[in-house]
Amino acid sequence: MKLFNFDNITLKKLGVSLIGIFLVCIGVAFNNNTLFGNDPVGIVYDGLRSFLSLEQSQLGTVSNYMNIVLIIILFIFGKRYLNIGTLLYLIPYGLFISIGSHIYPLLFNNDVTFHRYLGGFIGISLYYIGISLFVASDIGVDPFNGIMLTIRDRASWSIRKSKIVMDIVLILVGVLLGGKFGVITILTALTTGPAIQFLSQYFEKYIYGKVTD
Repeated sequence: MKLFNFDNITLKKLGVSLIGIFLVCIGVAFNNNTLFGNDPVGIVYDGLRSFLSLEQSQLGTVSNYMNIVLIIILFIFGKRYLNIGTLLYLIPYGLFISIGSHIYPLLFNNDVTFHRYLGGFIGISLYYIGISLFVASDIGVDPFNGIMLTIRDRASWSIRKSKIVMDIVLILVGVLLGGKFGVITILTALTTGPAIQFLSQYFEKYIYGKVTD
């Protein structure tokens, strides 16, 4: 079995995927800086950062190391889910989150509550749009979803059950490590699935011309 499938890869898909990953990272960084909590994945990054007593600006470094570990686990237990898209998540992810962490204080003042709400709204929006662009490009899955799909295969669960269990575990681990839990955590856990389903189908149609039933 080939480790990477290049049959479905185009420069357009690579470009759109990178834009998507960039938006995801900016969204994760913005959410983290609002102090209103993180999405289920971001809360693990933030928890590990807190556990290691690192600064907010070092969230990108933590995410890179975490993704490396996840890709190694996927290589051992879920090799079928490794593809170019998985590596794309690894290479620029930490850099993009660091960029977002530096941009946030230039745009928002956390001493002003409205700024925090606005930063969170923009962060969640960018997070949804970015993931949807990546999903619509169909060149692989990110490391966390690769782990989720591997668990589904080995436990013979539905995707819905696997996603719910994965989110609960991520949130618990993140909180225990010291990650910020808040309204953004709850909101993204409840709405990410439907939002991505809607937006990815929209992008598939208008970027790639794919017509869904």
